[in-house]
Amino acid sequence: MTQWNFYLSGILYGKIQEEKPAGQNAEPTLLVKHLDARTGEWSEFLPFTPETDQFFRSLCSRSVLEFFQKHAEYETLMSQEPMSFATDDGDSYTRRRRESYFQRNRKFPKDLFYENGQIYAVLMPGRDYAAVLVKKGCESQTVLRQWQTVYPEQKSEEEDFQPGPVFPVSFHGTFLVPTRDQEQLATDVWLPGTDTVRSFPAVLVRTPYGKGRGVEAYYRFVQRGYAVVIQDTRGREDSTGEWLPEYYEVEDGDDTLNWIAAQDWSDGQVSMTGGSYLGYVQWCAAASGNPHLKAMLSSVCAGSAFIDIPRRGGCFNSGMLTWAFAMSEKRMRPDLMIQDNWDEILDIRPLKTIPEKALGHEVSFLSKWLEHKDMDAFWKRSNWKDRYQGNPVPALILSGWFDDNGMGTTEALELVKSWPKGTWKAVLGPWKHSGNADYDLHGFHVGADALRYDMDILCMMWLEHFLKGVENGIEQTPAVEYYTLGESRWKTAGSWPVEHAKRTTLYLDGDEDSQIETESVPGKKKTCQAAGSGKVCGKGRLSTCSPKNTGADTYIYCPENPSTHIIDLSENELEVPEDYTEEEKRPDILSYETPAVTDSFTVTGDILAELYISCDCPDTDFMVRITDVDESGRSFKLADGVIGAKYRNGFEHPEYLEKDRVYKISIRTTKLSHAFLPGHKMRFTVTSSAKNFIFPNSNTRVGFDSETTQSAAVTVYRSKEYPSCFHVMKEECRR
Repeated sequence: MTQWNFYLSGILYGKIQEEKPAGQNAEPTLLVKHLDARTGEWSEFLPFTPETDQFFRSLCSRSVLEFFQKHAEYETLMSQEPMSFATDDGDSYTRRRRESYFQRNRKFPKDLFYENGQIYAVLMPGRDYAAVLVKKGCESQTVLRQWQTVYPEQKSEEEDFQPGPVFPVSFHGTFLVPTRDQEQLATDVWLPGTDTVRSFPAVLVRTPYGKGRGVEAYYRFVQRGYAVVIQDTRGREDSTGEWLPEYYEVEDGDDTLNWIAAQDWSDGQVSMTGGSYLGYVQWCAAASGNPHLKAMLSSVCAGSAFIDIPRRGGCFNSGMLTWAFAMSEKRMRPDLMIQDNWDEILDIRPLKTIPEKALGHEVSFLSKWLEHKDMDAFWKRSNWKDRYQGNPVPALILSGWFDDNGMGTTEALELVKSWPKGTWKAVLGPWKHSGNADYDLHGFHVGADALRYDMDILCMMWLEHFLKGVENGIEQTPAVEYYTLGESRWKTAGSWPVEHAKRTTLYLDGDEDSQIETESVPGKKKTCQAAGSGKVCGKGRLSTCSPKNTGADTYIYCPENPSTHIIDLSENELEVPEDYTEEEKRPDILSYETPAVTDSFTVTGDILAELYISCDCPDTDFMVRITDVDESGRSFKLADGVIGAKYRNGFEHPEYLEKDRVYKISIRTTKLSHAFLPGHKMRFTVTSSAKNFIFPNSNTRVGFDSETTQSAAVTVYRSKEYPSCFHVMKEECRR
């Protein structure tokens, strides 16, 4: 009989006794008991069933029972230490440094750590947590030993490893927090069950997804001595008022912080935590200047409307419809994200009729968004970056290169870069919006060390230091920890942009075999063009030398045949890496690339495109992408940027294009850190559409919401007078 212990964020939650059968294919006998967080008591050992497995799923989004069912098979397949193996039902694993096998092509993997042919631990990382299943007595061989630096005091339960105090979780009640305009925000309060402390620092969660949804994930804060306050945002679930995303959050956050500080169980200090919209509301609360907010744990935070979602670059994000559908009723409906006819839905015009035709009812916040075409007072109210006032709030910022709210994190990094040392820290990984959860993204392997097991350790050290005054040194650690794709390793920096990267300019230039140079645009027949085949259409060069000759490349963009932003809309992930090799063969995509790399180089930061363009229509959009082209010619997207041409000088007032005039437009891309290896090429593409990501521009003054469209002849110039280029941040070599 072997005992395994299950930990979440350093807290022992489960004990599992495994008795291996004599037969090779027989399943083990399993008994399990678990901690009741509400009472602090342990259950009796009972048979481990699929029903009891739900306890572990609620904590780590994985089946622990599945591991034990495959335990023997894993060890058999690992016995000769192959570089990789696959189970009978298709689980795939790759060896890492002869210490572990990490699970491939699965969100929320189970990584197997072994010694002498036997598995002693299973590590399960997530966005801001890690779960550990470990043989009793082997805890110090895992990331659990780092929890002893957070909580040096060692407490034991039947001689089990348990760093630090673990308090019972007490439900204090549901309260209605009044807002300044007399709405009521439904708020649950959870307190540590201890008689020795009368007041606590608090961790606030403000969510539009339901305050009872996934509440078990926040018990870990209560168990470590924090009050946890979880609130339905205005208009959601049990809160009153209008549900208008992002509109009321500065004021409501401010009112909630004041309410917490006035409670007898509060010591007046509050941190906030959460990701996506839950990250957005943190920055809104900080923008209010409220003195009680002492720290933030900001994951994949949403940003301002015209920089992030839903109006990135002044366009209208079609990709966010999945979220809008799920949030179309007072209580979240994630099932509405799954639609079999997304292609048909995205073609409905006018846009305000989409919800009625697809869902059978209006979505009031979508209608209101569509009433405000430009960046007016309505949109400015939700811009936490521009509204920020008061002092710095110590912020731990977590995001990834493929986060579809990555531009929100860009805004956060811009805001904090002038703050004093130690008041902010960023961890930027090769992750999508769901965070620290995948080694493989749409066929793109991000490396054996892409996932981290210490995200929750960083979070708890941040809280302990800034809310409890513990001198644990977290504020002295590097300001930025980031992962470089291609090199597949983590690095550190003291600032963002990183101080060891310098700006390099790559100019667009022609190519001897270019198919896209057009001297005479007027009179050219503008018809919809299907995707091409064979070589990349419009292939030009990227050069560090500014062009000396006159050159220009023209394509025809037809709104009825837009190019595709390659995503699965129902996945609700808009910025995943993907193979664009075939898509780039379209005649309406211009492509420019470097020669094959001989000495590898690394680009870290965002990229600024400066394009000189003309168009024979009053408006169109520009979408740029950066890809890595490998030796076989596969082109994987790394970053992108978009802007509506009429907003080239600002989002407040459209400035329409005049035929035969040349304009300069600037486009900022998402962030990346990527090494272009020998034999690879860096490629930049330019086009005017991105179906699934933005609604196609009609090329008329109406823009994205017109039932009438026209084709546009779009020209990108590359000459001494009009030197279109891309500015990249190239890392200097470091020893």
